[in-house]
Amino acid sequence: MNEILNVSVEELVNQVAKSQITSVDICKAFSERIEKFDKDVKAWAHFDKKLLLEKAKEADDYRKLGKPIGLLHGIPVAVKDIVGTIDMPTECGTPIRKGKSYSQNAEIIDLLHSSGAIVMGKSETTELAFLNPSKTKNPHDYSRTPGGSSSGSAAAVASYMAPLSIGSQTGGSVIRPASYCGVVGYKPSYGLISRNGVLKTSEKLDHIGVFGKSVKDVALLAKVLIKKDSYDRATIYFSSENFLTSINKGPLYEPKFIFYKTEFWKNIDKKSKESFEYFIKSFKKNIEVFDTPSYFKDIQKYHQIIHETDLANNFSEYFKRYKNKLSKIMQKAISNGQKHSAKDYAEAIDFMSRSYESYKEVFEDYHGVISPSSSGVAPKGLKSTGGAEFNKVWSYMGTPSISLPLLQGENNLPLGVQVIGQKYDDERFLTISAWLEKESKKFNE
Repeated sequence: MNEILNVSVEELVNQVAKSQITSVDICKAFSERIEKFDKDVKAWAHFDKKLLLEKAKEADDYRKLGKPIGLLHGIPVAVKDIVGTIDMPTECGTPIRKGKSYSQNAEIIDLLHSSGAIVMGKSETTELAFLNPSKTKNPHDYSRTPGGSSSGSAAAVASYMAPLSIGSQTGGSVIRPASYCGVVGYKPSYGLISRNGVLKTSEKLDHIGVFGKSVKDVALLAKVLIKKDSYDRATIYFSSENFLTSINKGPLYEPKFIFYKTEFWKNIDKKSKESFEYFIKSFKKNIEVFDTPSYFKDIQKYHQIIHETDLANNFSEYFKRYKNKLSKIMQKAISNGQKHSAKDYAEAIDFMSRSYESYKEVFEDYHGVISPSSSGVAPKGLKSTGGAEFNKVWSYMGTPSISLPLLQGENNLPLGVQVIGQKYDDERFLTISAWLEKESKKFNE
């Protein structure tokens, strides 16, 4: 394997800035990897090697002029194929949009460009970022799902075909694929990253998320993307300036966590349970096990009401004009959404703030919550993307969450530990996540 592929993003950035390596060198290394492995993994919806290398040369030429360079100058980033781009198709995993691009770039594409990053291509997604699987396979076992809907984004990083990638989460589509593919997946607090120019599935539930090999990698990418955007009314003014400084310093106090097994603990296979229990035991000074709050059950129901109703509204035109081109699972979700009453929807929205008020009391005594990222390792078969039962609660409440590839389940497949924080406390949240990442390595040495 080309040594460039194993270098951290932070180190790649430093080497580019010092002219120790070029963007062309980096992009060539990843391009060669794609040529070798994507025929099996199928993580890419659109990849143009010639265009990528042209962009890399432009980045190198700009740097040689001695002009100020951005935080990710010359670094290639994979982007989920629901993010609008001018120079590449944005097909959103459906034949309805075959060969179609957006008339303007999404806000996060412009932010990537401003940082000097290179959009290297579009990663595969499930149909309209919902449940019908893409063609992507899990890099660790081609007979298993990579998860969804950010399947290609997670698989591209896991198979060393991209150093960083962008995905999205409405239910569990950052955390679950990160767990299945053995990478770090970070979903910031709701409202930190603009969805302007990104396929809208649910105004209240959609989050942009990022993938990398470490907490520091995803923090670097998130730092670039976090910005108030007047075209996305959910976004807020929030400073990510000190993300890396705080991570490097570490937490002021040794963190204390609550571990929620939740009612879905019974669904986890034996080997995965043993891994989680060993993890809890290893951090017995830092982790207390609590019963799941009763209101979590209601959240699963309310999340579904909001999600299905919003799918019905956002894709009504597709349903009318192209119903036969939609999967049965999408047709059913839209049909269900058309049946939910305005009262049910309003109740589901109202419960968001009430449930979060109960949840945030945790942070009077603890630094974060820990739970499984998924109900075990990636399931066999490619007809399902797995379940999001361990993720929907956090998408619903809009809290920051991250999946750390700290464990192994059956057949030595990756298994993620999910850390959840307090809304808009992402800087501290990333700091304690990096601490857990570092401390976990000691147990595995």
